[in-house]
Amino acid sequence: MTGPLIPSGPLTYGTELNAVYAIARVVAETFDTEAGLDTVFRLARTIFIFDVVALYLQNEESGEIEPTYARALGRGRSREAEIAWGEPAAFEAFRTGQTVLRREDAGPSVKGRERRRDYLGLPMIVVGRCVGGLIFGRFGGPSYPPEHIRLAEFVAWHVGQLLENRRMARRIASLEAQRELARMQDEFISTISHELRTPLGFIKGYVTTLLRKDAEWEDEARDEFLHIIDDESDRLCELIDNLLDSSRLETGTLSMSLASTLIEPIIRDVVARTRALYPYMPLNVEIAEDLPVLHIDATRIAQVLNNLLSNANKYAPGSEVNIRVTRRRGQVHIEVADRGPGIPAEHIANLFERFYRVPESVDNARGTGLGLFICRKLIEAHGGEIGVDSVPGEGARFFFTLPVPPSSAESEMESQDERREDHPRS
Repeated sequence: MTGPLIPSGPLTYGTELNAVYAIARVVAETFDTEAGLDTVFRLARTIFIFDVVALYLQNEESGEIEPTYARALGRGRSREAEIAWGEPAAFEAFRTGQTVLRREDAGPSVKGRERRRDYLGLPMIVVGRCVGGLIFGRFGGPSYPPEHIRLAEFVAWHVGQLLENRRMARRIASLEAQRELARMQDEFISTISHELRTPLGFIKGYVTTLLRKDAEWEDEARDEFLHIIDDESDRLCELIDNLLDSSRLETGTLSMSLASTLIEPIIRDVVARTRALYPYMPLNVEIAEDLPVLHIDATRIAQVLNNLLSNANKYAPGSEVNIRVTRRRGQVHIEVADRGPGIPAEHIANLFERFYRVPESVDNARGTGLGLFICRKLIEAHGGEIGVDSVPGEGARFFFTLPVPPSSAESEMESQDERREDHPRS
């Protein structure tokens, strides 16, 4: 924006040129539709009098017009919820595509001049199509003169432009989102093809080698080949499981087996497996005492932890990794922190999205962009939250929360009360 949306100083009635210029600038420069409408109608009231303004737009599903914006700017502001907004005039303007003048009598319950209601209905034309009606209501007269009707039609045209700007902005955003999704899907297909071909290539190669009739292998070499085949088969199964979990989580069909469970044994078991799998990872564990019983799927929570620790080994190899479990305000808070290269700030917001991978990650690190997406969906299915803090060059700290069920919270409060009774303060 190059200047204020409206001229400096108050606008007096009759300063049509200034108001028209300001309205045109609002439409050209604002990206907030509701704020733009507020400004346009405030400006419009400086060049012709109206007490209420209402915008009715067509519902694309039902085809009927519905109120989407309404303001009382003059008479009736103190009882805005009770006044009429000229719906019949809006419907007629929408139906005919013509400007409509409609006069109504509010009845004997309304005293004085305000009993008379004049509604000016204007069709809302956007890209050559009538999409609704705009109402200017005046209570107590006088009628709208021809010059005010022309000004109102000018305002209605600019409101149509404001709505078209909103439609175009949404369309552009949708196209950009679709383009980004298509890019991510193409990249995903390429990555999946590579990830599938790699273990299959190992399996095929070593099986073919073992089946050769013209060669004999010592037991040690044969065992090595079979271990490689076994490891790559596990990797292939993990990849397929991730694909299936991702699809089921996206459609909401993944089954969960929730049960009352302590979190500490799950963490201890995951840590033991991780130390066996990555014997050179310096892994430290700190678990608070007296953690409450949680209502969780133990297998799925272990899956989340396994993924975070696997990522730490993959993207921060050789780094110290710390697991910390605490109780915070009705939640159990679990974090996995490493001292690796960290994650650039521009990637944090998309890190838990499906198929997303950090382009500048460690060379040759294999992955599909599904692991953290699956973690997010699993934690959200438990009613928790997951996130990450990172400073490039200093490491990354992934954390997630699990809610404490009400029964556990009540039991803990009772235990605290009992301890206070057993040990009263002097």
